[in-house]
Amino acid sequence: MQSDMFTALHWEDALKQLRDNGQLRDLDVAIARFLQQQCGDASHTVLMLAALASNQQASGHLCIDLANPDLEQQLWGTSTPENVQALLPGTAKAWLEELEQSPLVSQDGSTPLVLDNQRLYLKRNWSQELIVAKAIATRLATPSGLSAQQLYGPLQALFPDSGDGTNWQQVACALASRSGIGIITGGPGTGKTTTVVKLLGLLQSLAMEDNKRLRIRLAAPTGKAAARLTESIGDQVAALPVPDSVRDSIPTEVTTLHRLLGTRPDSRHFRHHAHNPLHADLVVVDEASMIDMDMMASLLSALPAHARLILLGDKDQLASVEAGAVMGDLCRHAAGGHYQDSTLEFVAQSCGADIGHFSEAVKGPGTALAQCTAMLRTNWRSKDSPGIGALATAINEANLADIRNAFKHYADSLYRRQLTSDTQQLERLLVEGSAGHDGLRSVFTAVQTPPHDSHELDRWAAGLLKQLTHQQLLSGLRSGPFGVEQLNQRMTHYLQQQDLAPEREWYAGRPVMMTRNDYQLGLMNGDVGLTLPGTENEHGQRVLRVAFQLPDGRIKWVLPSRLDGVETVYAMTVHKSQGSEFRHTLLVLPDAPHPLLTRELIYTAVTRARETFTLLESGNSGVWDSAVNKPTRRASGLASRL
Repeated sequence: MQSDMFTALHWEDALKQLRDNGQLRDLDVAIARFLQQQCGDASHTVLMLAALASNQQASGHLCIDLANPDLEQQLWGTSTPENVQALLPGTAKAWLEELEQSPLVSQDGSTPLVLDNQRLYLKRNWSQELIVAKAIATRLATPSGLSAQQLYGPLQALFPDSGDGTNWQQVACALASRSGIGIITGGPGTGKTTTVVKLLGLLQSLAMEDNKRLRIRLAAPTGKAAARLTESIGDQVAALPVPDSVRDSIPTEVTTLHRLLGTRPDSRHFRHHAHNPLHADLVVVDEASMIDMDMMASLLSALPAHARLILLGDKDQLASVEAGAVMGDLCRHAAGGHYQDSTLEFVAQSCGADIGHFSEAVKGPGTALAQCTAMLRTNWRSKDSPGIGALATAINEANLADIRNAFKHYADSLYRRQLTSDTQQLERLLVEGSAGHDGLRSVFTAVQTPPHDSHELDRWAAGLLKQLTHQQLLSGLRSGPFGVEQLNQRMTHYLQQQDLAPEREWYAGRPVMMTRNDYQLGLMNGDVGLTLPGTENEHGQRVLRVAFQLPDGRIKWVLPSRLDGVETVYAMTVHKSQGSEFRHTLLVLPDAPHPLLTRELIYTAVTRARETFTLLESGNSGVWDSAVNKPTRRASGLASRL
C-alpha cells in the first residue's frame, strides 16, 4: 500500500521531487516515465526502483542488491532520507514481492528490468554481466594444451635467479599459461610489466617451436596507460633471453582498447565484435582495473574463441569510472590464492615452487578462476621508494597506526602538510616546487626558448611533457573549493599574477587534458598535452600548438582551435591519474569527509608517486582517516556468477 504522501502526489511528481532534491537525474526520471508508458498499470514502487537502478549506475553499481544488509548505504551513502521513506515505503522484502509480480520484470532478460538472485538490473547491465561471466567461464574451461613439463625449461631460462623464496613472477607466467584467460595482479613495483614481457617470450617461444607464430596485441584502457607501457616495454623485450626470431615477433607498441576494437564515430558499437572478431591469438590488457563492464563485454565478445586473454592490473586501485568493478570482482580472493591440489602440483612441476601456504586447504575453497590468477607479492621498487610502499600497504590494511608511523619513519619521501589560512600556499608549492622537485616555474621558463631547428621540436616537446610529470596535484573531487575545477582556476589566476601566463585562453605552457575521445584526431579521453610555440608561420611568428605524445612515442601537434574537448590540468582527479606515474604526487583533501573519498582513491593517489608523496590537508586528520576506513563496494553479481 502506498503512503499518504505518495498517494497525494502523482508518481511522476514524486520522481521529479527527488530529482529537484538532487537524489535522481533527469535520465532516471525519463526511464521511469518510459516504463510507465510501456506498462500503464505498473506499480509506483516498481517505477521508483527502476529510477533508482538507473541512478545507481551513475555511482558505478550494476544493480540494486536487495539482499544487501547495507542497502541504505548503497543507495544513499547514509540512512534513507525522510522524503524517500515517504515516497518509497516498505522494506526490501516487500519490494521484492512487487517486483516478482510486475510485468516489467523478468528473470530471463525478456523485460526492461531483470530480477536475478534478488538483484535488480536494467536489462542492458544484466546482459553485459552475463556476457562477461559466460565468456570467462568458457575460457577457464578451455585448457591451453601446455603441460608443466613443456613450461619447465623455458621458465628456468626466463627466471634463472629464483633464489630460495617463491618467485611469484615465474608462478604467474605458469598460471597464465594454463587456459584461455590469465589474471596477474600486484601493486606498483611488483614487476607486472616484467612478468608479462617474459610471459610473451614464453608463449611465443613455445608456439614457434611448434611452427606457429602468435598474433599478439597489447592494449590499455587509456592513451596515457598505453603510452606508459609502450615506453617501458621496448627495452625489456630487447633483453629477453630468447632467440632473435622470437624477440622480433613480440610487439612493443601498445594501443588503447578503443583503437584495438575499432571505434565507430557517433556509435557505442565497435568494428570488431562476435561476428567480426579480432585477428589475434593473444591479447594483453594492462591497467585492467580501469575497464568497466560495458568495455569488458565488448572486448570478450570480440575475441576469437581460440585467443588467450591476459589481464594485468592492480586490484586495489580505483574501480572504473563507469559501472562495474571487473578487476576487483575477478581478483576478490587473489591475496589468499585458494589453489587446488592440481594447481599446486602444476606449479611445482613447471616452476619447482611450493605455494602450499596459499592452498584451498589453508585459505578456503578455490574457484576455477583462482587457479588462473596470480598476485605478485614482492615489491622490487621498495629499495628505491620504501616509504611509498609502506604507506600503500598500511592504507590497504586500513591500519591508521602504521600510516602515521610511515609518515614519521619516511620523512624524506612522505610529507603531511596542513594548508593554512594563507590562500596562496598551495599555489606557491606547485609553482616553486617542493620536496626537492621542480615546480611549474621551470616548465614555463623552458617553454619560452624553443629550438631554432624545427627538426628538434619533437624531442623538445617530449622532454617538456616528461618534465610535466615530475610533479602533479591530485584531488578526489571535481567541484567545490578543493575540486579540480576551482584548483585549476586558482592556479591560472596565480600564474597570471606572477606574469608567467597571459590573461587569455591559450598560452605557451598551458597543460590540457582531453575530456572525451576525438577519433578524428586520434586522441583519447585522458590524454595530456602541453601548449607550446611550434613552427614559424610566413611572418616568422611562432604558432601555438598543443603537443601530445602518442602511445608509440611520436609527438602529435594540434592547433588549439581544433580542440574543443579539453580542460586545463594543473590539477587532475585521482580517477584521471590512473595509468600515469609522477615523481612527486600531491593529494589535496577537502575540510570534511565526502562520499567519493574512499580507501581505493587514497591508495591510487599514493601509488601514482614514484619517489615522493605529499598529503595536503585543509581540515583535520579525520578526513583522511574516514577515507582510509571506507572501502569501495559496488553492487554486482559477477563474482558470484564465477
